[in-house]
Amino acid sequence: MRSTRARAWLWGAVGVIAFAALWELYKFVGPADGWLVGAQEGVTGSGIRLLPRASDQAMPHVWEMFERIVTPVTRAPGALPLGTVVLLAAVTSLGVAALGWLVGVVVGFALALLMLGFRIAERAVLPFVILSQTVPLIALAPLIRNWGSRLEFGEFSWESWMSVVIIASYLAFFPVAVGALRGLQSPDVIHLELMRTYAVGWWPTLFRLRLPASVPFLIPALRLAAANAVVGTVVAEISVGFSGGIGRLILETAVAASSDPAKPWAPIFGAVLLGLVAAGFVALLAAFLTPFRRQETVA
Repeated sequence: MRSTRARAWLWGAVGVIAFAALWELYKFVGPADGWLVGAQEGVTGSGIRLLPRASDQAMPHVWEMFERIVTPVTRAPGALPLGTVVLLAAVTSLGVAALGWLVGVVVGFALALLMLGFRIAERAVLPFVILSQTVPLIALAPLIRNWGSRLEFGEFSWESWMSVVIIASYLAFFPVAVGALRGLQSPDVIHLELMRTYAVGWWPTLFRLRLPASVPFLIPALRLAAANAVVGTVVAEISVGFSGGIGRLILETAVAASSDPAKPWAPIFGAVLLGLVAAGFVALLAAFLTPFRRQETVA
C-alpha cells in the first residue's frame, strides 16, 4: 500500500515537472504573437492568429510565477506576500465549496431515494435532473443573487456567500443523484428476492443491502461532486461579486496582467490547490468505506 502511494506521488511529481518543461519548451520555440493561419502575403491583418502567444506578457517563465508568489502582493508598506493572500482566499473558498458540496450531497441523495422508492418519480424527475445541467452557470448566478436578495424573513438578510453555496450545490447534486440512484439499484435480483423472502422491510433493505452495494458508485460521484463544487464556487464568486474568495482574487489580479504578468497565475495555482484538497477529502472519506469498495464504477 505504501509503495503504491509513493508511486502515485512520484508520477504526480513527474507530471508537474513534465508540464513545466513543455511550458518552457513552447515558450522557447513558439512565436511571441502566436501562430498565424491563412495569412496572405502583403495583406496586413489577414489570417487568423491562434493562441497561445509565447510572449512574456502571455506566458511568463515558470520560475517567475513562483518567485512572484513569495513577493508582497502590492508595494504598500506591510503588504502580505501574494502566496499568503492566495492561501487566505483559498481557505475562504474551501469553506464555501465544502458547504455547497454538503448541500448538494444531501439534495442529490434525497432525490436518489425518491426515484428509488417511486418508479414514476424516476421517470418524472430524472430528465429534469439531467436537463438542469444544461443551464449556463454564468447566466444562472446573477439570477440566484437577485432572487436571494428579495427574501425577507424578519431580521434575516441574504448574503453573497449564500448565493455561492447555492450555485456550488447546484453543480454538486447532479453526479450524486445519478450515481447514488445507479448504486442503490445495483444489487442483484436474487439478493433483493432473498430480503423479501425473509420479510425484510424497505428501510432495512436500504441500509443492509442497497447502501453497501452503492458505495462503488457513490465514491466517484462524490469525487465529481467535489470538483463541481469547487468550479461552481470559483465561477460564482466572480459572477455574484463575493469578495475574499479565490475566484474574486483571480478577477482582481487579472487587471494587473499587463504590468505584472506573473501575478494572475498565483490565484490560479490556488484554485488548483483547492481542487486537490477537495479530491483529497473525498479520498479520505473513501478510505473509511474500504470494506465496501469491491469494485469502483465510473459514474
